[in-house]
Order: sequence, then structure tokens, then C-alpha cells
Amino acid sequence: MQKSDYLNKIAESGIVAVVRGKSKDEAFNAAVACVEGGVKGIELTFTAPHADEIIADLAEKYQDDDSVLIGAGTVLDPATARLAIVAGAQFVVSPAFSEDVAKLCNLYAIPYIPGCMTPTDVQKALTFGAEIVKMFPGSVIGQNMVSELKGPFPQANLMITGGVSVDNVKEWFAKGATVLGVGGKLVGPAATGDFAQVTENAKKFVAEAKAAK
Repeated sequence: MQKSDYLNKIAESGIVAVVRGKSKDEAFNAAVACVEGGVKGIELTFTAPHADEIIADLAEKYQDDDSVLIGAGTVLDPATARLAIVAGAQFVVSPAFSEDVAKLCNLYAIPYIPGCMTPTDVQKALTFGAEIVKMFPGSVIGQNMVSELKGPFPQANLMITGGVSVDNVKEWFAKGATVLGVGGKLVGPAATGDFAQVTENAKKFVAEAKAAK
């Protein structure tokens, strides 16, 4: 697939699972549980042990399923971005904007989704080619910030991460969000080995996103 295909699939997914984990098995199984529940966008963060290996394992598992997108999260520098891309990451997410990471992702035609908090951040990210901008943390920024940003930046596709729950999915989309990144509220039960509950959580988030869109 091309970069545009990845971007479209991220936007169409509605929900991206932000997967962390204290072990490779926990993170891998949490990601699989999300996919089984219908959340097909996986952001495997580099706070998980051996994150590049987990990304590679997930990329191999879903290599014949074009509906599943495996990305890398908490990417802070171009070396990590390159490691993620080589492992098979189809998109790269950062908690803040990095010019160097943006340039590397552009070089390899991989979508870069940088974390932003202010209009200045958003303008800079767009200038460096970010076609989806992560508003983070959503719990601090608030829903009104999303609708206000769409005024001067109607072209910006916004991914909200932080502060997203099943109960407010519709509200975030109503304010103008394109996609929502969900961590603990979705994959939290994985910490105790309850992957079945992760799948159930995924189903609930997907249902809310479909209803909202």
C-alpha cells in the first residue's frame, strides 16, 4: 500500500489502540485482542520492551490482512523511527513534533502523526507534511479546543489521544476529531492477562465510533 492508503485507513478506522505493556507477550496479545474486537489500527509504543520485535511479529501475523495497520508510538527520534519502519511499522506517532522524525518518515513515505497542543504546533506539523495531527493530551486540551482549531485549520485531520472513553467517543467526533487514540480505557485489562475483556472493550469502542460517524 501507498502512504495515501495508510492515511485513509487510519482515518476510516475511527479508533487506534495505543498499546503498551510490561512484556513482549502482554503487548503482542493486547494488540491481537484489539484486532479481534474490531480495532484494526494498532499503535505499538516504544515504551514496551523490544517494541521493534513486537511490531515485526504483528506485521508478519497480519501481512495478508490489509484492514489491519500496525504503527509505532512514542517515537522520539529518527533512529527509533527508522527502527520501527524497518520492523514493518506503517505509521509513526510521537508525543511531540520532531522535524527530524518528520523528514525521515517523509523520505520513506510513512505517515507521521506528531503530538501537538497549540495552534503553533499544529501549523508547524502541517508545514512539515503531517496529514494527521495528534492532539495530546486530550484530557488537558479539552473538546472545545478541537472545534476551535478546525476554524483556522479546516484542512487538519486531528487524532485525539488521552481523555477518550467509550462514553465520550461521540462527543469528540462531534467536535471535529478524525480519529481517536485510546490506551488504558481499551487495553488496560491486558495488565492482568484479561485479553478477553480487551476484545470486549474494542467492540464497544468500534460500535460507538460507527454510530458517531
